Amino acid sequence: MELLKEIYSSLRRNVLRSILTAFGVSWGIFMLIIIMGLSMGMENGVKSMFKGFSSNSLFVWGQSTSMSYEGFTEGRRIRLKIEDAEYVRKHIDGVKIVAPRAQLGGYGEGNNVKFKNETGAFSVQGDIPEVRNIYQWLQVDGRFINETDQLEGRKVCSIGKRVKEVLFLNENPVGEYISINGIQFMVVGCHRSQAAAEQADRDDQQIIIPMATYQKAFDGSNYINWLAVECNDDADADVVESSIKKALAVKYKVHPDDPRGIGGFNAKKMFGPMQMTFWTVRLVGWFVGLMTLIAGIIGVSNIMLVSVKERTKEIGIRRAIGAKPINIIVQIVAEALMLSLIAGYVGLMAGIWLVEGIAKFSVENDMFKNPEVQIPVAIAALVVLVVFGCLAGFLPANRALRIKPVDALRYE
Repeated sequence: MELLKEIYSSLRRNVLRSILTAFGVSWGIFMLIIIMGLSMGMENGVKSMFKGFSSNSLFVWGQSTSMSYEGFTEGRRIRLKIEDAEYVRKHIDGVKIVAPRAQLGGYGEGNNVKFKNETGAFSVQGDIPEVRNIYQWLQVDGRFINETDQLEGRKVCSIGKRVKEVLFLNENPVGEYISINGIQFMVVGCHRSQAAAEQADRDDQQIIIPMATYQKAFDGSNYINWLAVECNDDADADVVESSIKKALAVKYKVHPDDPRGIGGFNAKKMFGPMQMTFWTVRLVGWFVGLMTLIAGIIGVSNIMLVSVKERTKEIGIRRAIGAKPINIIVQIVAEALMLSLIAGYVGLMAGIWLVEGIAKFSVENDMFKNPEVQIPVAIAALVVLVVFGCLAGFLPANRALRIKPVDALRYE
């Protein structure tokens, strides 16, 4: 308690000087928290775009060749088949799930769907039940298509959330029948996407029917539009994608150097560079914050040196009447630490309040969502404050110990 009184008395001697010195420390922590909070908002926004499917997933499809090969001319269209899913599953290492996907009318096409007097143009997909493990849709009503639906070729479907809104006006659609190009299908469930932006719009406007039913009712062939693949947890999606494309290129006689015959995409290709960007932003944030904080701490150290000089006679008297060196060190270091902690706490709270205010009043978009200050960042900032605060008081304390009591008593 006596130590706190002494610290308070020392800081109170020159309030303006203490406040101006503390501002540098507050500003450093404030800048650190703001940069970290805003970078998390950017990271959350981008991550939400990938939330709609497995993070270790990839997609492969056929395209038109750009090179002639083994008697085939360039410009030949490669069309994948449903048996390619089993081929990939058996011959490619690191594959966990392979889901062939067929879309009625082709990619991006809508189809005439009716329920009583309501109509809409929605995407109709032929799928196997495992596809939901890759796209990670949430079931809103009823159930998703299952293995029995697939084996028996049942005319059932699970509809996207947007389909439910348009055709059923948000009423429970389970058990009702919809007409897809004149063919009746019973709705067994409704699902919704966890993704954001365009991906969510596409997912929520899909009608999923069993692949076997799709082939019988609409296609009459075994062609598919693309393969959705989930890799094993320990597999590299880039390596697996490359292996699949090479295997399919061999099967469909595509030139090994043809970059267009077999197309592909995996989340790692896009999210990997973004992760590096996030890491760079965080690193810059820490650098700017620490440099500003160091400048503030130097100011604290200088103020403590001035304080020691002003209290030279007081320190000499205390030394003369028996004060131990550790007592002098503790007092000066404690003063520097207290000033740093108070200033840092103010900057920390100001930064958190501003980030929370931005989160509350800002408009979320695809690239910015839920800015926040992570607990580890706040704890790390406080630890830095403690360390730097102690360092700020060490040099002045060391100088105070070098003052001889006799010289200090004669000091004017």
